[in-house]
Amino acid sequence: MSRVERRPSIPSRADIEAQAKRRRLAVIASLSVMAIVIIVAIALASRVPKAASDAPVNSVLTVGQKAPEFSVSTTAGPFDLATATGKPTFLEVFATWCPHCQRETAVLNELFAKYGSRVNFVAVAGSPYSMEDSSAPETQADVVAFGQRFGVTYPIAFDPNLDVAKKYLQGAFPTLVLIGTDGHVQAIAEGEVPLASMASTLDASLAGKTPDPKMGMKS
Repeated sequence: MSRVERRPSIPSRADIEAQAKRRRLAVIASLSVMAIVIIVAIALASRVPKAASDAPVNSVLTVGQKAPEFSVSTTAGPFDLATATGKPTFLEVFATWCPHCQRETAVLNELFAKYGSRVNFVAVAGSPYSMEDSSAPETQADVVAFGQRFGVTYPIAFDPNLDVAKKYLQGAFPTLVLIGTDGHVQAIAEGEVPLASMASTLDASLAGKTPDPKMGMKS
């Protein structure tokens, strides 16, 4: 049986250059993908989770002083402290991303259900950062989503200029402030405050007594 032998074809110069070009493009593409992966990994590793103490401002508010005036548009309509007379005002400055604020919604819902007809409740967002992305700015949509996700029943508000935070926020989220019917600050607390402590504070204010200035919380 005869066998026909064929000489291997010799690639042309154009073929060699085309193959080399394809190899270079493949190497460049691989390096580009690796660079993107490295950049994303570094960004994720360097991203530090926000803590409740990451407050953008720290006001000099003290118990006994005249409460700074503010007005906001809440989920229940406009609120103006200057015209909110005849009732104590319970103010919360919160952050939508703050886990303490998120857990505190259940407590404030109970408080609002019990005292909402006798006390002005208003919670105002006080962080410049959004609920989902620490590199994105806070928006009205974040506040609405916060209220929906955690079933908030009390009035909440978006404050784009952080005016309320600049006047009331202490060292951490949430900051809780009770303002008496005379317009003076009666109590200030930070962090998660138990329902019983806040209820006792409101009971004292409504009875015309002096509430615990720290809402039962230790310094």
